[in-house]
Amino acid sequence: MVLYIVIIVLAVAALLASSSMRVIKQYERGLVFRWGRVREAIRGPGITLIAPIADKLQKVSMQVVTMPVPGQEAITRDNVTVRVDAVMYFKVIDPEQAIINVEDYRFAVGQVAQSSLRSIIGKSDLDDLLSNREKLNQGLELMIDTPALDWGIHIDRVEIKDVALPESMKRSMSRQAEAERDRRARIISADGEFQASQKLSDAARVMSDTPAALQLRLLETVVAVAAEKNSTLVLPFPVELLRFLEHARGTPESVKPVEAPAPQRNDDAE
Repeated sequence: MVLYIVIIVLAVAALLASSSMRVIKQYERGLVFRWGRVREAIRGPGITLIAPIADKLQKVSMQVVTMPVPGQEAITRDNVTVRVDAVMYFKVIDPEQAIINVEDYRFAVGQVAQSSLRSIIGKSDLDDLLSNREKLNQGLELMIDTPALDWGIHIDRVEIKDVALPESMKRSMSRQAEAERDRRARIISADGEFQASQKLSDAARVMSDTPAALQLRLLETVVAVAAEKNSTLVLPFPVELLRFLEHARGTPESVKPVEAPAPQRNDDAE
């Protein structure tokens, strides 16, 4: 009989010990409630003991939580309807506030993120959403982090993932980009022609002062044309070349041009 009583006592003790032992993982913290009130400070990782009936242990994860923010459709400041989605990274820094001050801190942070995203879309232009996302991310993080601090939550980072535009707006932006590229191409072409005309004007001015330069340029052109292996080559022989040779070493008598006789007046016809 005594043996049975001892076995029963040991079984009850083992049952009570197993029900009072809790294991808290390395990335968790435990908050103990005794009769509905916080009993003591946060318990760290390891094995912890609680009263089987009076105490209740609630664990809180201290890991960084990655929460996608559902796409929000809103109108920008320049009256363009867009749909924007984002992603948010946050973690619990005060488990007691995260459990006591808010019913479900994950749901609360998600709702604040959605409303803040819609608010920042309405305050921004379309160009800012497409090209200035870093500044918008910082503003969005500040808007979410302000109420989250009272819940023991710290927002690590918020990033805008995608900005969905209507098809009509995409076509308009495509036409605008094409027109902008065409404008730049025309400006570059016109600027190139202007610079080329300036260089040609300077070259013509130098050649007019130095006739020999014009002859050298002519010979270079002849060499370039002859390199194409054409069957017929027409070579103009300008008078300036004779003048250049005349100034260089004098004109012999045999190659001097013959002056045409002056026309005689016919007195008989009068």
